[in-house]
This record gives sequence, C-alpha cells and structure tokens, in this order.
Amino acid sequence: MKTIIVLLAAALAACNSAHSNANIQANHPSTPAPSAVAQHSDGIRRVTTAELEELMNQGKVVVVDVRSPSSYEAGHIKGAKLIPVNQVGERAKELPRDKMIVTYCS
Repeated sequence: MKTIIVLLAAALAACNSAHSNANIQANHPSTPAPSAVAQHSDGIRRVTTAELEELMNQGKVVVVDVRSPSSYEAGHIKGAKLIPVNQVGERAKELPRDKMIVTYCS
C-alpha cells in the first residue's frame, strides 16, 4: 500500500512539473520503460497515448484522472477513474496492486 501511495505521489508531483503537459505519467515498478519513451529527470515514466491505448485494451492498466470533478465531467479518458488529487492518499486502497497506475491531469 505504501508503494502505491509513493508512486502516486511521484506521478502527481509530475502533474505540476513543466514536463507534465507533453505526456501521460505512468508508474509501475516492474514494467520497464520502452526505449522510445523518455525517462525524465523526475523519475516518472511517461507513456504515449498509443501505448496507453494498447495497455488499456490488454487490461494491464488503471487510468486515474486526478483533476476536479467538473473537469472530469467536461471530458475524460473513457474508463478513467476519478480520484481528485487531494483525495489520492485516502483513496489509494481503491487501486489494484497488480496493474500499472497511470495518472493524468491535463
């Protein structure tokens, strides 16, 4: 459980970084980053939209929208779970331990 919270915290911190607008953040300790996906200095793995779509089709990922409920309602990735950034710590137990967790905030 602590691992999930740490990984989510790191991913959420990246949402506020200058690098976060270019890619979707992903964190999973046992999934190596493909060579085509840049590993940024913040240590957060980014995935492309094509890679995310493939992972979603394979059932290997849970997508978490960390924006506000109103932003989520305005439009979101189909199948994304809404967990606003200020609720991540208290709701981390809702996330599976056996799948990659991908957060997005823009």
